[in-house]
Amino acid sequence: MTSPIRVLLVDDQELIRLGFRMVLEAEPDIVVIGEAADGKAAIAQSAALAPDLVLMDIRMPELDGIAATTAIVGAHPETKVLVLTTFDLDEYAFGAIRAGASGFLLKDAQRHEMLSAVRAVHRGDAALAPRITRMLIEHVGPQLGSSSVDEIEDAGYRSLTEREREVFVAIGQGLTNAEIATTLYVGESTVKTHVGRILAKLGARDRIHAVILAHRLGLVGR
Repeated sequence: MTSPIRVLLVDDQELIRLGFRMVLEAEPDIVVIGEAADGKAAIAQSAALAPDLVLMDIRMPELDGIAATTAIVGAHPETKVLVLTTFDLDEYAFGAIRAGASGFLLKDAQRHEMLSAVRAVHRGDAALAPRITRMLIEHVGPQLGSSSVDEIEDAGYRSLTEREREVFVAIGQGLTNAEIATTLYVGESTVKTHVGRILAKLGARDRIHAVILAHRLGLVGR
């Protein structure tokens, strides 16, 4: 039997944490292992509890979600962070993505949207609608395109097959698996297999990291 997704809730409002806990713990494959009311507590709890995923509020006292995300992802790369924001174009949310978060979720999201986002981030997908992925690309692409590429990233890219490179570019363009399948005339299950291999070869945390790498490598956004 698959182990449940272990989640740490981080929000400075107790009622919001309570609401999220009720939604998440109603699911058989998710368990809330702890809570924190600010960024400093989130860092401490992440170190102590080693959650699979942190549901992270952006704007908090003491230490905000961006700084906390940077610290958690840096110290515990196996822990995924899903950030919470009020607006889908919030500069803070994009800052958290640059800091290493695997996606962001609106606080007024529907129950099924939250659950889908948690599961998507846990399995390594991006918790972003295609529209938001494209907005992210437009927002951070110009800065990422000029970033230097290290030897590991370059070696990872060179290890990709020709087909994997095509899929990688499509990921960088913000296409969904279904869109990639249509574009390349292959099955969606085949695309999923390619995506998994691409992330492994590139050493990418998730799909968002792959988007960022595609820009850093200058494959898209030229």
